[in-house]
Amino acid sequence: MNIKLVLKLVGRILILESAAMVVPMAVALLYRESPLPFIYAILIMAACGFGLSVLPAKQQFFTREGFVAVGLIWIFTGLAGALPFIFSGWFATPIDAIFESCSGFTTTGSTILTNIEALPKGILFWRAFTHWMGGMGVLVLATAIVPKLGIRSHYLTQAETPGPVFSKLVPKQSQTSKILYTMYFALTALEVVCLKLAGMPLYDALIHSFSTAGTGGFSNRNASVGAYGSVSIDIIITVFMLLFSVNFAIYFLLLTKKWREALQSDELRFFLGVVFGATAIITLSNLRVYSSIWESLRYTVFQVASIISTTGFGTADFVLWPQFSQLIIILLMFCGASAGSTGGGMKCSRVLLLLRSIRREIHRITHPRSVEVVKLDGKLVSESTLHSLLVFVGAYVTTVFVAALIISLDGESFAVSFSAALTCVSNVGPGLEVIGPSGSFAAFSGLSKAVMSLCMIIGRLEILPILVLFCPSTWRRT
Repeated sequence: MNIKLVLKLVGRILILESAAMVVPMAVALLYRESPLPFIYAILIMAACGFGLSVLPAKQQFFTREGFVAVGLIWIFTGLAGALPFIFSGWFATPIDAIFESCSGFTTTGSTILTNIEALPKGILFWRAFTHWMGGMGVLVLATAIVPKLGIRSHYLTQAETPGPVFSKLVPKQSQTSKILYTMYFALTALEVVCLKLAGMPLYDALIHSFSTAGTGGFSNRNASVGAYGSVSIDIIITVFMLLFSVNFAIYFLLLTKKWREALQSDELRFFLGVVFGATAIITLSNLRVYSSIWESLRYTVFQVASIISTTGFGTADFVLWPQFSQLIIILLMFCGASAGSTGGGMKCSRVLLLLRSIRREIHRITHPRSVEVVKLDGKLVSESTLHSLLVFVGAYVTTVFVAALIISLDGESFAVSFSAALTCVSNVGPGLEVIGPSGSFAAFSGLSKAVMSLCMIIGRLEILPILVLFCPSTWRRT
């Protein structure tokens, strides 16, 4: 293990994160707020980052170093991102600040805050900006801005990029990162313009666009998007939540005029099918709650888009919906968005492959002599990929239940403990009962908050990069 090179890379990312804090510091100055929380954080992070970045290290970097680096970078990013929260004095304990920071960078959107609107605008801006930075990936951002890191960057992006199969848009990873962030920035800017035209103040439009782009869900309003009571704002955010839930490779295919290949994506069709199916079923189920089918459709389609995209915005409290509707919401949390998007969850491609694998096994039982393969987008899926899929699903479910078991020590109900673990691992945000769209995670113990913070990072990195850190063989010299 080339630990010095890993730490050197961690240092460079800390420097990049400290530079990013200049933006919310400028916002604080603009609104005549104290910039000291950001100044203290920038100085500490820059000093630590510089100290690590000058470590002498051999340029020996392989898959193991890549996974360890990604795991450590996301942990240190979450810890460092909490510094402005700690120095602001608005968070009761350091673990609360770390929880909020990890929730931001992993685009989970769970919060311990009960009165969001009371916080300074600079702090709220940083809170939402962490969503935007973490949405596409901290290391994807790093390779886009600083392409020559002196290492094989594809090992990093392979460990950070969500989905069962890793692929680059173009041969060079740095160029791929630039293309991804160009599309990411363009869609974010377009949403800001649309929300401004719909009547949302510019500051609010930036906050909600950052959160939508990263599929995070942090709002600067206590009632989230529902505070505006605007149909047009609801529609705009719904559309963009779904857009950011689609594999960005689809947009690249559209830009390169490969229309047929883009529209024939199995995952895209499955994702849209789940969205339309869940919306139709929940809309009908919610007719006992709302006065008309149109009112039911308005709130249902927003919440379905919010949950399957793992954004977590709210215009209605789905805790008050029928149990049948809430169960579908839980299933959407498991499913999540598309691979290669900014969304969380298990990813639609994995769910689709899992269903096709089950179908193949049933066919093998009924037709023992037949040979059937699993395909995705018309291409054969290797047995090694299917094996990795089963390992991931097993690790995913195990992580959720182990976390729920620890959280249950707080004495909360099964629905609260389980949904808290699931929403953190899936990077969704709200859960059931007291942690629903109108609730918060403030009442949990420090241990539960620490476990949930780790779960957020585990879910964002799709488990393995963090599990690798706890494996003794990882740290042995070879």
